[in-house]
Amino acid sequence: MLMEWQPDFGVDVQTWWTVSGELPADASGPAPLIVLHGGPGATHDYLSNLTALTEIDGRAVVLYDQLGNGQSTHLPDRGAEFWTVELFVRELHALVEHAGIADRHHVLGQSWGGFLAQEYALTRPRGLRALVLADTAASFPDFVAECNRLRADLPPEVEATLRKHEESGTTDDPDYAAACDVFYRRHVCRLDPWPDDLVDAFSWIDRDPTVYRTMNGPSEFHVIGSIRDWQSKDRLGEIDVPTLLLSGRYDEATPRLQQDLLTGIKGSEWVQFDESAHVPHVEEPERYREVLSAWLARHD
Repeated sequence: MLMEWQPDFGVDVQTWWTVSGELPADASGPAPLIVLHGGPGATHDYLSNLTALTEIDGRAVVLYDQLGNGQSTHLPDRGAEFWTVELFVRELHALVEHAGIADRHHVLGQSWGGFLAQEYALTRPRGLRALVLADTAASFPDFVAECNRLRADLPPEVEATLRKHEESGTTDDPDYAAACDVFYRRHVCRLDPWPDDLVDAFSWIDRDPTVYRTMNGPSEFHVIGSIRDWQSKDRLGEIDVPTLLLSGRYDEATPRLQQDLLTGIKGSEWVQFDESAHVPHVEEPERYREVLSAWLARHD
């Protein structure tokens, strides 16, 4: 399905979205869950297995490709003044209204989607019942610092390759991508091989790097994009809905980052997945769904 809307910059765009199950017509039954993918610049695909919640407890699950990604409108000629956190918050509000779930819904944001979910919650949406912040942080500078701390444990030759290309501005070199992959296999997904949905979702960053390169930069630890200074640490106390934190033991969104969220958001809870990195919903799917289903049911 496509939602047509118009950002403030006067361009007509379309956001692609889909739903598993039936969106409820009233307040009976489980509240719908809307899922925000990471990147920025990936797509919904690697989160598709969360639609199993529909089979588990009848919960409708809404997935979408954020603007500039996947099956939504691409705008490769737009610069940093367009690709802002505020743009994606407006898109999320528009989609919640368009789907008819503004009066009652949960939000799960994964990685960058967790940044977006925090900003959305801080607008105090009237129907937001609960928030799930998965594999994310309250500060992009802190996230990058933790990635670089983990990077220091990479083999010396890998670190040397990364540094060489970052210093020379040749981060498009295949050798740089191969060196990044060593980090990603440790701290993004530890499965071998990676599932097709995960590969497909992140392949969009190469197919159209506009959003990732503009907002983030060339890699998880060499961040020079427009959201490099984003943080919510001084605003976490304003989030006033039940909040669940989910992360992996080997996650690039490290336990240190989860502790900031846990301390900052009153009454929040944290579950760590001991066999996972940055995508525990993929690496430990059964336990993940059990934890998520039970927690959402408590807050319907």
